Amino acid sequence: MKALALIFLTMCFCLISFLAFSHEGHEQAAPAGATAPAVAAAQPATGTRDAKTWFTDTPLQDQNGNTLRFYSDALQNRVVLLNVIFTSCTDACPLITQKLKEVREALGDKADGVTFISLTSDPLRDTPAVLKAYTLKQGVDEPHWLFLTGDKAQMDLVLGRIGQIIPSPEQHSTQLIVGDVANKRWSKIRPDAPAAAIAQRLQLLTMPVAGR
Repeated sequence: MKALALIFLTMCFCLISFLAFSHEGHEQAAPAGATAPAVAAAQPATGTRDAKTWFTDTPLQDQNGNTLRFYSDALQNRVVLLNVIFTSCTDACPLITQKLKEVREALGDKADGVTFISLTSDPLRDTPAVLKAYTLKQGVDEPHWLFLTGDKAQMDLVLGRIGQIIPSPEQHSTQLIVGDVANKRWSKIRPDAPAAAIAQRLQLLTMPVAGR
């Protein structure tokens, strides 16, 4: 009986530890090297109109208070890197933001050809003014890096379309989504990949597709 009780208590401890880790941390990334399609359904067979319908043209606000339509103004015909953050995060989000700053530096003269889009998972608190303060604190306030927010329904819709259905801000995935929107080429990258490797992937996406 004592042995059974010990096993039961051990299992309970492991379960509680797992739940606590899941609650405190962000969603864990896939194994190293995984580059599965980011949003398979977001690769329409009939072109721009279907892509616009899938991603939606939901109006969002950037860190400068400008209203942007998600597909037409943020995504269309661009090479993009998407990620999800919330500004009150004190661990993964600022670290990933700094990693992406390194990626932009590694892109060199190609940086202006790639748009970074950081979407908040906490729109109730992350107003445009709060996002602006975050970009200034992190040293990433620049025209080719959008930090987007909206009301909760708008953000839930947009995040859902990139595969992020998030019960709470802390549960967003830390994976990066990179895409050549016009040619429907998408993949996921771990945020702990070297900045140079992420930059190289983005540079490949800026290259013309053979036969097009």
